[in-house]
Amino acid sequence: MTETATGAGDERLRRWRLVLGGDEADGTGCVLSGRDAAMDGALGALYGKGSGGRPGRDRSAGLGASAPSVARWLGDIRTYFPSSVVQVMQRDAIDRLGLSALLLEPEMLEAVEADVHLVGTLLSLNKAMPETTKETARAVVRKVVEDLEKKLATRTRATLTGALDRSARISRPRHHDIDWNRTIAANLKHYLPEYRTVVPERLIGYGRASQSVKKEVVLCIDQSGSMAASVVYASVFGAVLASMRSIATRLVVFDTAVVDLTGQLDDPVDVLFGTQLGGGTDINRALAYCQSRITRPADTVVVLISDLYEGGIRDEMLKRVAAMKASGVQFVALLALSDEGAPAYDREHAAALAALGAPAFACTPDLFPEVMAAAIEKRPLPVPDTV
Repeated sequence: MTETATGAGDERLRRWRLVLGGDEADGTGCVLSGRDAAMDGALGALYGKGSGGRPGRDRSAGLGASAPSVARWLGDIRTYFPSSVVQVMQRDAIDRLGLSALLLEPEMLEAVEADVHLVGTLLSLNKAMPETTKETARAVVRKVVEDLEKKLATRTRATLTGALDRSARISRPRHHDIDWNRTIAANLKHYLPEYRTVVPERLIGYGRASQSVKKEVVLCIDQSGSMAASVVYASVFGAVLASMRSIATRLVVFDTAVVDLTGQLDDPVDVLFGTQLGGGTDINRALAYCQSRITRPADTVVVLISDLYEGGIRDEMLKRVAAMKASGVQFVALLALSDEGAPAYDREHAAALAALGAPAFACTPDLFPEVMAAAIEKRPLPVPDTV
């Protein structure tokens, strides 16, 4: 066997040893040392089988209850693993080892890798958070929000500005407002082969965006615990939409009560700390509030972001959606606005909305601008194939 082949075999054994955790039955016979042993210890603290296992085992589970030991562990995983893996391990630690309470300590927040899921956890702890921690928590949330805005804002504004322009098509456009692609397509029957040209008998154009409000958007967000990531993304998108003068944006969050956070849209961090994750769900009450604020139905898009588990009056909810659509409102139902796909959701309610012409589907942040552009232009939504 060549030296290269031997090296490749050793590397495979090393990787399998890290995956399997050093149990006597793992069969690798591989002994770790140095950096590999430290990585294995960090993994074992989270994914090991428990301190009550067989003595002498390489891996022992548990981070203990002390903040210093957790801080050391957080530092270790940031040293040994890339940011994307660190975020997954932090999330698992919160779920598996009950570390939420330790996040109420400022030194813990300073040690973690901030991401959307950590923001969701902090928001769920908001009411229990001592004043000494809130300032640090806001700083963590603000960093995540600013990173998301940098990533999402430019494309969202560009996509929706184009949609607003196209939604204002006019039949007698000035020369610089002619939509030549659509004009040519509409006049192909007037093609003159001898001149190799199309005679544009009917011009199609669109008015350019002005400073006036062209569309109204209502974001209606379920703040039940399972919707944490969606609340974060929706708040960021709400702030981006509110910054566009051609769109009047309203942001409403709900559980069994309804809270209008439109006045805080200039700062999505204020919006997020105005939410209260958890509790029941009354979609019908939330939609009733949104419906009462609509003054221009034909120019309004209502976006419901919810897993559709309704604690209110189901039939009234569906009648309300049907009434809004009949009045000219473009209604969009998103089961989630996150990168994780659809959560558990009420399939019966989703099917009922689809029957009304409002298919419910999970939407990634990257797809959201396209969904909004389609709703603004009143064309079919780009529903993912997985629905």
